[in-house]
Amino acid sequence: MQSIILDTETHTLNGLPIEIAYAPICLEHGQLSLFKEQIFDQLYQVDEPISFASMAVHHILESDLVNQPHYTTFQLPNSVEYIIGHNIDYDIQAIARCGIDTSNLKPICTLALARHVWPDAEAHNISALIYQISQGSLRARQLLKGAHRADADIILTANILMHIIAAMGVQNIHALYLASEEARIPKKLSFGKHKGTLIKDLPIDYVQWLLKQQELDPYLKQALENLVF
Repeated sequence: MQSIILDTETHTLNGLPIEIAYAPICLEHGQLSLFKEQIFDQLYQVDEPISFASMAVHHILESDLVNQPHYTTFQLPNSVEYIIGHNIDYDIQAIARCGIDTSNLKPICTLALARHVWPDAEAHNISALIYQISQGSLRARQLLKGAHRADADIILTANILMHIIAAMGVQNIHALYLASEEARIPKKLSFGKHKGTLIKDLPIDYVQWLLKQQELDPYLKQALENLVF
């Protein structure tokens, strides 16, 4: 189980995981395989109430967590190297709160890849992309009935990933990782007085100031350093 698609649902925004699901995938010669029969899907207790805003997204109730294991019992298979998801940093941070060492994982972000492949899409969330890929089909609506639950989102993410792989001509998992890393380097600034400005067009003094800021996003830092060095 070298590569997995993983999804989490949390008790509040940026909170503790109350559902974790993952499934192994294989990408060879440009062909993606998702092993549905090996999907892991588990609910967890977190000792804190679920926020109503989060409940409205994933529809997990307090009663669903009764007699479920504590979130700190979650273990990621030791063999996992590549971990794939839509806005995967959110899910990696969630499992890190379980005590998982995530430092050696190679994240692959389908959100960043989707923004690269379909830059003019109206929206890049999972549901919108599924409707876009299927041209608003009845099948898409049926698939999306379970959206925002971790196990369902894995299958939907795999569907999006399959189209990304075809569009980019990616042949293997390491090439997909490199493509994701490249896609995550921003082309425009998303905040501040220069919001919307192409990185390459930013004033050099502003670039130098940004590089001195603490907790700068590492991908933005890379984009800025490409200008300076």
